Amino acid sequence: MRFSLRQAIWAAALAAPFLVVLACDDSTSAPSQLTATGPSAAFGIWAPGAGDTCPASVHDQYAVVGPDLKLYPTWHPPTDPVTGCTFGHEHGRDPSGSDLYREVGPMPFGFANEQLAIYDPLNPRNEDHVGHKIEWENDIRLHLGGAAAGSLFDVRCDVLTKMHQGTHSRDAFTNNLHELAYHIRCSDGLELHVTLMSAVGDPGEFVRSCDRDITVQVGPATPANSPQGGGARIIPDRACVDSLILVTAGEQSRFGALHESWETSNSIRSVSGHEIAFFNPYFQVGLPSRFHDPALAGIVGRPIDVCYESDSVSGRRARGGDCEEATANGTIAGITYTDPRSPFKGADRVVDINYNHVRNAEGPAIWFTNPFGREAQPDSFPGAIRQYISRFDNDRGGLGNGGPTLGRSRAYGLPIVHPPN
Repeated sequence: MRFSLRQAIWAAALAAPFLVVLACDDSTSAPSQLTATGPSAAFGIWAPGAGDTCPASVHDQYAVVGPDLKLYPTWHPPTDPVTGCTFGHEHGRDPSGSDLYREVGPMPFGFANEQLAIYDPLNPRNEDHVGHKIEWENDIRLHLGGAAAGSLFDVRCDVLTKMHQGTHSRDAFTNNLHELAYHIRCSDGLELHVTLMSAVGDPGEFVRSCDRDITVQVGPATPANSPQGGGARIIPDRACVDSLILVTAGEQSRFGALHESWETSNSIRSVSGHEIAFFNPYFQVGLPSRFHDPALAGIVGRPIDVCYESDSVSGRRARGGDCEEATANGTIAGITYTDPRSPFKGADRVVDINYNHVRNAEGPAIWFTNPFGREAQPDSFPGAIRQYISRFDNDRGGLGNGGPTLGRSRAYGLPIVHPPN
C-alpha cells in the first residue's frame, strides 16, 4: 500500500529521540528519515515513581512524529524488552496487531490536545501520560438496527481506538474533554479515522455510578469554556462506598459500585452544522483506583484504603471480593494506593463499540475539523485536525451499525502495574 505523508509519519516508532523512520513508497528503496521540529506538550512528561525501574530516557524512546511534525509519546509495553526495566503503567493492547495498523501506525498521544492549544490558546487542555488506553479487535461482526436487519446484513469490521481515560486522579470529576482516536473499517464501505477532544457529558459534574439519577456537582472545569457534551461520565463517589462497600456482618461488599462508564457521543459536523459522521463508543473500567470524596482535602478517595476501614459501632467494613483477596481480609497491612498488590489500578477495562453512522456519500473523504470535530471543511486552518470519513451513507432508513464489546478477556493489570495508571 502506498502511504500518504500523514500515514508515513505515523508508520514507525522512534529508535532514538527526535528521529523517525518513514515508510517508503517503493519497498525496494532504503527508508528515508525525518527529524521532528520539536517536542509536543505531551512528550517527556512522565517520570518514574517509587518501584519503577525505567528511567525517563528509556520511556522517551517510545515516541512518534505526529502530523504536525512534533514529537509525541506513543504505546509501549509495561516492561521495556531491551533493558528489562519496568514503567509501572500500561496503555492497553499493543496496536501493531490491528489490521488497521498499516494505515494508522503508532498513535501520537496528545495530538488533539496540542491542536486545541493552537485553535484556542487561551483555553488549553493538557492530560497526563498514563491515561492513554488502546483497545482493538479485527473482524468483529456488527449488527444493523434490530435483529431482523442484522439477519439480512453481515458486516465485518476492524476497530482500533484510543481514549484518554484517567481513572486515578480528580481530573474527570470536573473535566469532560478527553482525547479520543477512533478508527473503524467495515466490509460495507464504512470507514472512519478520526481524532478529537471528546466532550464526555457536561463539565463540572459527573453521574453517580450507584445511582444514575443523581448528578454530582463538583466545580469548574478546565478549560473554563469546555463545551457541553452528549453521554456521561459515570463515576463512583463516597455515597456508593458507604452504601455498598462498607457492609455489616453476613453481607458481601458490592465492588461493582466502583464501576466507571464513560459514555461518549461524538459527531463530525460541517461548518453549516450537517452531521457527517456519528459514533458513540463507551469506555468502561471495573476497578478504578479513585472515587469522589468531598470530605477529603483532595476530594479523591482510594478504594484500597476502604479495605482497611472499620466502624467499631456498626461493624460496617469491606467484606469479601477484591478487598479480602488483596489484604487477606485486612490481615495484610500497608497496601497503599500506588502498591502493585492493590487490585484497584484501572486496568480492568472494556470498550462497547455501539453505533456508527456516516452521511458522506457526496464526499469529500478528507475533512479538516476543529479539535471538537466541528467546523468540518475541505481546507485546513490553524488548530485543525485532518479526519478521514469514507464517501458512504449507511442511513438505511435510520439503521446504523452497532457493535460488540471489546477487551472483556484482556488482563492489563500485570503484577508490575500500579496506580497512577
